[in-house]
Amino acid sequence: MNESLTLFSVATTPLELISFLLSVLTVWLNIRQNHWAWLFSILASATYGVVFFDARLYGDMSLQLVFIAASVWGWYQWLRGGEQHAGVAVSRLNGRQLALGVLAWAAGFLVLSQFLRHYTDTDVPHADGFLTAGSLVGQLLLARKKLENWHTWIIVDVLYVGLYAYKNLYLTAVLYAIFVVLAAQGLRTWKRAL
Repeated sequence: MNESLTLFSVATTPLELISFLLSVLTVWLNIRQNHWAWLFSILASATYGVVFFDARLYGDMSLQLVFIAASVWGWYQWLRGGEQHAGVAVSRLNGRQLALGVLAWAAGFLVLSQFLRHYTDTDVPHADGFLTAGSLVGQLLLARKKLENWHTWIIVDVLYVGLYAYKNLYLTAVLYAIFVVLAAQGLRTWKRAL
């Protein structure tokens, strides 16, 4: 699944293409608040874990394992979490929760970037650590249906476009450009759901 192929003048692999399609489907279902998004998230994370390992993006590879666990938890939250186990509804973060989210992102960045710098052969430890930490925050906010998850994803996805282009994962860079558009759509859709 790692042999190269060219799709619309973009070099990719079959596994990256499958991951791409599963990821688009996941976000499309998330926007619609469809709980089946979590199943496709698990599948996309598993396949992207292999893609990122091959690209030496170890933070992103590890993030896919966390995404699998977070997807199981998110699926439960959307179906049975919240009051009376009726699932969670779209809501906003309060000031304290927002501050905790920013602090968690910053702390995650410091820990992950130092780990990646000292214990792996990645050539982008700070970018990988920053975006991995932001993705963790975004995933947790998504699982709890917090509107601010879309703000987080917009920031992360814009920056990932550059990182993936730098790492010659052009199809994945295109995917994250699409994610920016989808996240903006998700933000508008979820605002209406409040």
